[in-house]
Amino acid sequence: MMTAKKFDYQTAFSRNIGWVTSLEQQVLRSKRVAIAGLGGVGGSHLLTLTRLGIGAFHLADLDSFELANFNRQAGAFRSTVDEPKVDALARMARDINPELELELFGHGVDADNMQAFLAGVDLYVDGIDFFALEARRAVFAACAEAGIPAITAAPLGMGVALLNFMPGQMGFEQYFRLKGQPETEQLLRFLLGLSPLGLHAAYLVEPGTIDLAQHRGPSTAMACELCAGVAGSEALKILLGRGSVIAAPRGLQFDAYRNRLVISWRPWGNNNPLQRLRLALARRHFKGRPPAPAPTPGPRPVAEQIIDLARWAPSGDNTQPWRFEIMDDRRIVVHGRDTREHCVYDLQGQASQLSLGALLETIAIAASAHGLRTQAHRRRALPETTPTFDVAFTADSALPRDPLLPYITIRSVQRRPMHTRALTNHERTALADAVGPGYRLVWLEGLDQRLRMALLKYRNAGLRLTMPEAYQVHRDIIAWNTRFSEDRIPDQAIGASWLTRRLMRWAMRSWGRVAFMNRYLGGTLMPRMELDLVPGLACAAYFVILSEHKPVTIDDFVAAGRAVQRFWLTATRLGLYLQPELTPLVFHRYVSDGIEFSTCKGMDKKAQGISRRLGRVIGETAAERGVFMGRIGAGPPPTARSTRLPLEALLAKTAPRMQETPGRSATGSATRTPARSGQ
Repeated sequence: MMTAKKFDYQTAFSRNIGWVTSLEQQVLRSKRVAIAGLGGVGGSHLLTLTRLGIGAFHLADLDSFELANFNRQAGAFRSTVDEPKVDALARMARDINPELELELFGHGVDADNMQAFLAGVDLYVDGIDFFALEARRAVFAACAEAGIPAITAAPLGMGVALLNFMPGQMGFEQYFRLKGQPETEQLLRFLLGLSPLGLHAAYLVEPGTIDLAQHRGPSTAMACELCAGVAGSEALKILLGRGSVIAAPRGLQFDAYRNRLVISWRPWGNNNPLQRLRLALARRHFKGRPPAPAPTPGPRPVAEQIIDLARWAPSGDNTQPWRFEIMDDRRIVVHGRDTREHCVYDLQGQASQLSLGALLETIAIAASAHGLRTQAHRRRALPETTPTFDVAFTADSALPRDPLLPYITIRSVQRRPMHTRALTNHERTALADAVGPGYRLVWLEGLDQRLRMALLKYRNAGLRLTMPEAYQVHRDIIAWNTRFSEDRIPDQAIGASWLTRRLMRWAMRSWGRVAFMNRYLGGTLMPRMELDLVPGLACAAYFVILSEHKPVTIDDFVAAGRAVQRFWLTATRLGLYLQPELTPLVFHRYVSDGIEFSTCKGMDKKAQGISRRLGRVIGETAAERGVFMGRIGAGPPPTARSTRLPLEALLAKTAPRMQETPGRSATGSATRTPARSGQ
């Protein structure tokens, strides 16, 4: 084993020579760098600069390692849990260079030790936690006063945002302008000041994980390592006095996920007119984000964990027609209710029954994570309008975790255009296997069949958008001016342009406005083009899930819902998106069963036309036995989506009477179109 006596600096760092000269390597050996914060970026900064050959460090951190640090922090190991970060990182650095001069500040940096922390320092590299702005402001102010160059490299998404503050140039406070602002505003200004162009924001898939008020945000190890590389390069240039150093108000952001590098320039920092506009938009944007889930103290009961996942099952337009009653850790009751009395699309409760089947399948998938097998039995004595299920869990050590488990919360609806590349044989086979025994798939592929389906959607929308019974549903399902909604569909998820959404919102304030628009202004044209015809063409294929026999009973539709959920989750696992297109099937059943659905003259004839066209496009057998249909394809993920009511709102200690509010169904959510699109 190599000892400190056998260590040789020249040999250890000889591979740096070429990018630095031998003389420059000795200069680096003589330099002293201060690093405050040794977590995600600070630890990587230290190890990178140690390997660069820096000879002395002042290190400050007041935290200890914990399990939540494992995803990104260089010093986080099982062996270092509960160990002070400053001690663990000092040991790791000395394991690289035992000759290091280290001065440790185990209680962090404050006014009492700031002078000692920066004494004799050639460069400060920022590693302070993103949310610790007071400490950061104090250190940068002290660096400016002492004439010490300071680097901050922020890990954002899967990239890095860099700002250098050089002596005699724009300072930290001049750039960020945090003084006198409330904490949340300071954090927002710091975030946008670091990244004026926000390259990382485009691929944030769980917006609720960013909560400035609660000091919470996601992170990646890739970003931390990129920070160390970029900051290390800047440190080399600053310490050796060569190379171009970008200093505030100029900054750099590189995003590996987006494959982009940008140099930003914000004269006057956050007081720049463009930056002030971005700040105003960001304030509004953060208000529209779904609330971050409250941290749960301690482990939750297993049954609660299962239904917390299961509540993400799809339901028509986010109706969530269920409530949960936890009997004990091995038994729950699912209290369902359909929306047939409130929603023209929920023919005989069939759409709600599909949703309840999807819920039961999701419960079984979620239970597999705990080695529990699931059995569900419907209470036969209750009316079909309030289907209720007793669900029991049985331990089974041989039961594997269901591979669809990770995709429960990821699954969503994509109403916008998808890629038109054909599905691969592997994808088609996996999806066919997913529906299981008793069901099969019919595929409608190629431009000709996609066009026929798109035209069917277009005609079907003409019926939906001119029927007063449907208007009442559409009016209540949309949450306006938002990307996320717990109990409705956010308007930014419906697939319409900004202008169309504005017109829709104006028109849907009354049926009179809708009728006027439809009669005199071609009011259905833009929505039908944007929501049906154009995206109807832009997909890989359409599919129909067929039952072996025509579904008739509630149990037929509940069983079909289970197959639908496995199909949808499998598609998500394959990186595919889908949009349900069920209303043509619904209108076909209204026609074939001779059921009246509208008091408006002429609607029955329109429905008959839809029914005939559906039979020609997908086949009469598929029209009779189809339980689910939609469009599918690869492409970018949706940027807006429905979320779910919090678990607490879905729990009941006894058989619940689901709360009703004006204009909303007995499920506690707005009267909706369950058959149109699962959420």
